[in-house]
Amino acid sequence: MQGQEKVVPLKYGNMDHWVIRNIKESAIIGGNQKTVYAVGPNMTIHGNTPYTNKGGSPWGSSNVLAHVSGIYKTNNSVYRDRHGSGYCAKLETHIEKVKVLGLINIKVLAAGSLFLGNVREPITSTKDGPKAINWGIPFTARPKALRFDYKTSLPNVANRIKQNGFSGASTVAGRDHAIVVLYLQKRHEDAKGNITAKRVGTMVVRYGKSTNGWVEDATYTIHYGDIRHMAGYHAATMGLRSTDYARNSKGKSVPVREVGWAAADETPTHLILQFSSSDGGAYIGTPGNTLWIDNVSLVY
Repeated sequence: MQGQEKVVPLKYGNMDHWVIRNIKESAIIGGNQKTVYAVGPNMTIHGNTPYTNKGGSPWGSSNVLAHVSGIYKTNNSVYRDRHGSGYCAKLETHIEKVKVLGLINIKVLAAGSLFLGNVREPITSTKDGPKAINWGIPFTARPKALRFDYKTSLPNVANRIKQNGFSGASTVAGRDHAIVVLYLQKRHEDAKGNITAKRVGTMVVRYGKSTNGWVEDATYTIHYGDIRHMAGYHAATMGLRSTDYARNSKGKSVPVREVGWAAADETPTHLILQFSSSDGGAYIGTPGNTLWIDNVSLVY
């Protein structure tokens, strides 16, 4: 069987090509020069320019430029890193600190996230963050599996923290995990621009401990149709979702509401794929949780 498989790399999925953005944050928060990375053709962009995906790159990330109340601020939690003779993506959960006039301390926990889709910049408020993301890309194939190289470095702590701005960190029970999710969806947009979807295919893997170096060619089966009775089904990460946003045909950001499971032989319209250094949701995680990713491909 091995000889018959067809491996199709995702565009820029070898993580060897990166856009480097040089952005200057506002003076009121320190005026720092920041480097913000994006997966795409080799190029450097100087200045506080809202980013759109370059060179047909399908990859968006948690690296963003925000412009809130006249202040330019960046977040960078996905980095270019070395792997062999080329590069890989390093996703890291960290505390993003902001000091306004050296006085007001704002601390926010941000996970590193790399996904298929794009982000509408600049982010103008923390509330608008999720809506700025356009999740998924048009996709009509039915791959058997997802394959990539990975490495993890995960602090051995029993609980996570939640840190979302002005208040101190609170404890959230349970270990943090790095996570990879793949969903194939069949989407439908109604006359009013609302998007619903049926879930065609699902693959979720969570990592709870550090690896001993790189794991090459890790391959995970994509399961089709209603998988609720499958061994290993994890409702919180594999169940139907309504938390993701996408842009409809009018360019408006709307929630993608999954309304059911598609038949196992259904053809999808969209592929959602996300790699993340934490799995607890916004502002929740363990600082230092790190996931390296390289050579992302689909297996047929």
